Formats: sequence, C-alpha cells, structure tokens
Amino acid sequence: MISEAGKPPGMRATPKAGKRKSKAAKEALWALLFISPTFIGLFAFYLGPAIASFALSFTHWDGLTPPTFAGWENFSALLSSPVFIRSLVNTLLFMLVAVPASVALATCIAVLLNQKIKGMVVYRALYFLPVVTMPIAVGMVWKWLYNTEYGLVNYVLGFLGLPQPEWLFDPNIALLSVIAVYVWMTVGNNIILIVAGLQHVDPTYYEAAAIDGASKRSQFFRITLPLLTPTLFFVVITAMISSLQVFDLIFVMIGDTTALVGPLRTMVYGVYESGFMFSQMGYASAQAFLLFLLILAMTIIQFAGQKKWVHYDG
Repeated sequence: MISEAGKPPGMRATPKAGKRKSKAAKEALWALLFISPTFIGLFAFYLGPAIASFALSFTHWDGLTPPTFAGWENFSALLSSPVFIRSLVNTLLFMLVAVPASVALATCIAVLLNQKIKGMVVYRALYFLPVVTMPIAVGMVWKWLYNTEYGLVNYVLGFLGLPQPEWLFDPNIALLSVIAVYVWMTVGNNIILIVAGLQHVDPTYYEAAAIDGASKRSQFFRITLPLLTPTLFFVVITAMISSLQVFDLIFVMIGDTTALVGPLRTMVYGVYESGFMFSQMGYASAQAFLLFLLILAMTIIQFAGQKKWVHYDG
C-alpha cells in the first residue's frame, strides 16, 4: 500500500529520526566549535608560516622591502657553501651522538626506576627536573660550570689532579661538551616514556622465564628489550627530531663568542644567523626547508626500518 506522499509507510521520516539527526548536527557543530582553536592555531602558527617560508625560499628578501623572485639561487648557494656544509655535518654529528647516548642512558635508568624501591617517586621527579627547566637557564648554568678558569667542573678536575680542558673553546671537544649538556637536559623525558613502556610489559613473561632458570641479564635482553621496542621506536623518533632542531642551548652557550660559532654551528643556528642577523630571509627560509627535508628523510628511514627491530606484542 502506497501512502498519499507516494512512499510506503515504512519509508516515512519519523519524528524520532528527525530528532536524532538534529542532535547529531548539534553535536558536530559543538565539536567543530571546540576544536576550532586548535585548527586556527595550527594554521596560523605552523602550517601558514611553513607555506610562507617555502615560498620565501625562492626569493631574495630582507624583511623590509618587497621580495624578488630568485629561483633556485638560494639552494645552489647553500649547497656550495662551506659554512652550510659545516652546519649540516655538525647537526648530523649532534644527532648521531646525542640520540643513542640519551636513549641508552634513559633505558638503563628507567629499568632501575621501575623497581619497587622506597622513595622511587622522588628519584623519578629528580630525573625529570631538567626537562621542565628552561633551556636558557640550563645553558647559562652549564656555561659557568664549563668556564675554564672559574668553572666548577675544572675546579673539581684540578683538585683531583686531572687535566682541565677548555670545554667550549677547544674545537675538538666543544660539540661533545654541548651534547653532554643536551643529554643531561633531555634524558628525563625519555626516562618517563620508557618507564611507562616497562609498566605495560606483562609480568607473567618474567615469571615463566624465572621458572625456566633465566638470569636477570637474559630476561632483560630476551624479554624486556624486545617488548620495549615500540616505546623505544617512539623515543628514538622524537629524540631524533628534537636533536636536529637544537638551537636555544647552543645559542646561549655560545653567547657573544664568535670563535665558538664554527665548532658549534647547527642548521637552525644558520637559519637564525642568516635571517635575523644578516636579514637574508630568503636564504634563511631555504635552510629551513632543507632542514625539513632532512627531518622528513630521517623519519621515513626510521619508519621503513622499524620492521627489522620493532616487535609488537600480540
């Protein structure tokens, strides 16, 4: 039987269906309203500037006069610049030393902090304290600690009768000195993440291994590390991206000492120097875009290689 509206009775829109649609529309509207600040901030402070920086990388612009199109001149000048090559090498060396050192140290400490020991919460808080300290403050304190004549580090070494290096002025160890501070500053964040990963490991694995007579060392390498690899993968990715973008710590520790710029120059420092010291905004934007490509390439390599060492439980 066909109704007067030309539709079977079951095809009519019921009042309840209309109310459900109206409620869903209102919920969607409220959802968009609440997430709109995030989207606006994402576009205004991240996506928009990134697009503008990419466009400026093909121009000559001093920040005041209108930009002029330069084509690939900025990129060709960068790739033939010894200063940029030095900053690229320093950035890669910083990552290759800082990331393994930070992750390995964080893993060892996290395993210790995962034990049921009295006062463990206090120890975790102490290790995390450098993470919430401003990098500027960290750089200023360690710059004084590294001071050749008045620094506490050399005072202790002198008291023990050991050599007193020029930590920041010796080009052979300047970068390693800053890397040590960077690892000290960031290891706490990695510790917290790895401890969280350790707490999700099923304790029955250890119980079964103990029954079979496996030692603590064997349990660590055959149970803990394989089951911790998803967390380690995330930690390595984030630590790698962070190390490739290091700037504030180096900038504070260099200060006005131009002799330190060469051994400690990184790609982000080059972006700052070109853009805000020499007003070469197009040249700086080209460096920023190449840094983006470097981070993207390293991230893709990590994701492509995760199948060889990351093991997901179940």
